[in-house]
Amino acid sequence: MPLWRLPTEVIALAQEALQLLVSMHRIVRHLRRSRTTTVLHPTQFLALMLIADEQPIRIGEIALRVPCSQPTATTTVAALEQAGLVRREPDPVDGRATAVVLTDTGAETVAASGRQAADELAKLLSRLPEEDQTLVLKAGAALARITDDL
Repeated sequence: MPLWRLPTEVIALAQEALQLLVSMHRIVRHLRRSRTTTVLHPTQFLALMLIADEQPIRIGEIALRVPCSQPTATTTVAALEQAGLVRREPDPVDGRATAVVLTDTGAETVAASGRQAADELAKLLSRLPEEDQTLVLKAGAALARITDDL
């Protein structure tokens, strides 16, 4: 359907959604550039955070939840393992399979990355009036609910 045939409310919502998407990408890019802790590829960073939250976790589940392909998840875990951030061990549910868990270094990296990202985001939010800060933080909770289902 041509854009001019869409209701005005739909067009406005689409424009607002696009503005949100662009802003989120710019914020994430800024946070990535400002990192002084271990610099990881975005897929490695997402996988590491997922492993921290869900460990022990199988590589197939990592692929589903990051999301990425199974080969990409395998390569990502191998790189994290080589960096000393994770290790593979027998799956507690099925000893024939392997699961991925954080090493102590991985846990320290997750904590440091989280602190640094939170500090940097707090600096960005401090540029806004208090009511906008509250609005953004509430939106963050709503967005987290959306991502839980991805």
